[in-house]
Amino acid sequence: MLKFVFWVLLAANALLLAYGQGYLGQPGGAEREPARLKNQLAPERMTQLTAVQAKGVVDVADAALLAPAPAPAPAEPAAPAAPVAATPDLIACVQAGPFSTADARRFETRIASLDLAARQSRIEVPFQEVTSRLVYLPPNGGREGAQRRVAELKERGVENFFIMQGDNPLRYAISLGVFKTDGAAQKLVDQLQRQGVRGVRVLPRGPQGTRPAFQYRAIEPALRTQLAGIVDNYSGAELGDCR
Repeated sequence: MLKFVFWVLLAANALLLAYGQGYLGQPGGAEREPARLKNQLAPERMTQLTAVQAKGVVDVADAALLAPAPAPAPAEPAAPAAPVAATPDLIACVQAGPFSTADARRFETRIASLDLAARQSRIEVPFQEVTSRLVYLPPNGGREGAQRRVAELKERGVENFFIMQGDNPLRYAISLGVFKTDGAAQKLVDQLQRQGVRGVRVLPRGPQGTRPAFQYRAIEPALRTQLAGIVDNYSGAELGDCR
């Protein structure tokens, strides 16, 4: 019984396969390839190509595939970047001073508002505390040279002088006077020049020591101008390049 059922199912499957492949025709008449073409939608629009025409179509399609891709359109030039504001040229180092001890404290207090603490350094610089000014003729030709200058001074009516002695650079220089102020010393220089004495000099004298000064690094030109205006208020102090 089972064998019978098996063979029946196999036969049915074979019939279905043959029908699906068109070997048994379609309902309504036996159809082959010509009949199928007649049943196509809008058959009048279809054109059967010859072998030469078909080859031409294939060549055109191949040429289109092998043609290089069109070059991309050139990119629009980028807009120029906005100019960057130039930073001012910084001054490497300036030095203010020298100050007396009291003036140094006042100076630091006054410039505190400029916010320069990170760029400021305090140093000690050589300083001569001037207590007098020597008006003199420098040594020239040793003792004999000094004696010749003395004779010239007498001829021009100069009487207040003496030849300096001692083991120092001013040995055989001719002292013409010592004054406490620069104004008094300069007055004598002018008088001697009117009498025809040439080569007169003024030498500040006094004890040597040190005084405080301040250095400022990497500062703007405008800031240097501010510092110069403040330094001008302190006697004996000046603003210049670092030494």
